[in-house]
Amino acid sequence: MGDTSRVPLPDDTEPLTRSQQETWFAYMRLVLRLSYEMNRQLQVDNDLTLADYDVLNALADSPGHRAALSSLATRIGWERSRLSHHLLRMSRRGLVERTPSQQDGRVTDVVLSNTGRTRLQEATPAHAAFVRRMFFDGLDPQLLDPLQTALEQIHAQVLAEGTLPRPGQPQRHFADLPPST
Repeated sequence: MGDTSRVPLPDDTEPLTRSQQETWFAYMRLVLRLSYEMNRQLQVDNDLTLADYDVLNALADSPGHRAALSSLATRIGWERSRLSHHLLRMSRRGLVERTPSQQDGRVTDVVLSNTGRTRLQEATPAHAAFVRRMFFDGLDPQLLDPLQTALEQIHAQVLAEGTLPRPGQPQRHFADLPPST
């Protein structure tokens, strides 16, 4: 059987207000549908999954294009076992390599391969355009700053109350991926 432990609820177990419920359901509709659409776009255009893209993007933004498996899992918000299984599939496709850490041989590092870097560079312009079209084109520009503030506040709360350690560094911009050498 799976883990049956539960996260303890605070003493304040009041139900969500109507406004909170409506906001939460709007968020869930967006996240579920947008994840589907981004995954589909990446698969059709680049034969990558959204999960592949998330891993490749995080590695491209890591020092030396490498990260310890556990740090990478924390950064992208996955369980270590899920990431490990996904990395096996990605390594079979030549997108990443798994090697012993340069600092600690007991730790496994994940390294962005040349193939992975090339595939990420090929996918990024169309993916960024897709994100602009699907997410930002329907948003009143005056809501952009308040939305960013709200998302950062929610993220800070998730980091403070969540179970994963804090990630090491924030994600950089799409355009910050340096050219391949």
